[in-house]
Amino acid sequence: MKNSGSKPRKSERLMALVAVALLLFCPPLIIVIDRLPSLNIGWLPLYLFCAWAVVIGLTAWLMEYRADR
Repeated sequence: MKNSGSKPRKSERLMALVAVALLLFCPPLIIVIDRLPSLNIGWLPLYLFCAWAVVIGLTAWLMEYRADR
């Protein structure tokens, strides 16, 4: 039997995920990452790839998560 509170909880988690994604990709943070001292390594592409992978992973986990677990 499903919990009647699982639907609102899922939408709250999705809104939190959107907020995290907005924070990860906000221009001030990207500018800070872009201006890090590099040792022949471009930090910006690495940061963008990792942040995007985290957002995709959290989205997949959240959409597959079941309340009965």
